[in-house]
Amino acid sequence: MYVEKEKETEQLVIKRDGRKVGFDLIKIRNAVQASMVSCGVDDTAYLESILVDIVKSLPNDMAVTIDEIQHVVENQLMKSTYPDVARAYIEYRHDRDSQRASMTDLTASVQKLLDRDKTVVNENANKDATVFNTQRDLTAGAVAKSYALKYMLPKHVANAHLKGDIHFHDLDYSPYHAMTNCCLINIAGMLANGFKIGNANVESPKSIQTATAQIAQIIANVASSQYGGCSVDRIDEVLAMYAKRNYAKHMSEAEKWVLAERREDFAQERTKKRYL
Repeated sequence: MYVEKEKETEQLVIKRDGRKVGFDLIKIRNAVQASMVSCGVDDTAYLESILVDIVKSLPNDMAVTIDEIQHVVENQLMKSTYPDVARAYIEYRHDRDSQRASMTDLTASVQKLLDRDKTVVNENANKDATVFNTQRDLTAGAVAKSYALKYMLPKHVANAHLKGDIHFHDLDYSPYHAMTNCCLINIAGMLANGFKIGNANVESPKSIQTATAQIAQIIANVASSQYGGCSVDRIDEVLAMYAKRNYAKHMSEAEKWVLAERREDFAQERTKKRYL
């Protein structure tokens, strides 16, 4: 149609997220045609004529909003020979608007959790949704996601996420903090050089017992400041040098208190007991 081509080249549409895109009559045609089908109306001539009327009735501005276009479509349909089509289109638009609003509505987000919606409770396979702590985390996540979509993310990003064009991973965390996702911790470097937890400076361990205790503290602190899992590479090699320190300590004790021929066995046994 000539009128369609003319609109596509001359007029822009302002989307709800603020983006400006080219006018596309096909989208209006599809929506009107779907409304006709739902009412059992099969009238190609009517469809073509109503589209012409819609385009002629649009504002002559260089850019029009989605709401302005919908208002024109509804008015033209209500004035046409098939009022039921107008009613079907209005109901369709209302349902779409309600659905879009519910995706960022706090109450609706929490209600999905209470209703055990699978898209919410099964979102992360690493979390058992039947555990209280996980339920509390999911509730906080539902609130955080709703707020992030409505107020924090750029509108075009939030809109793309809601439409399924993209998936903003870990939406309940990442807009709020610059957090990492999963971590291979440099345990060897931290133990060798010392590290800091909170306001405490932790020195390099002098034994394998202290080394393993420090590793547990490191993993717990890293896990609490990120999302995703933590892992430690080649832990046996990392701990080997601290086992050797244990051995040296026990050998020093043996030199004081154990007969020379039994010192090696004494040091080995005490080290194994500490190590294993």
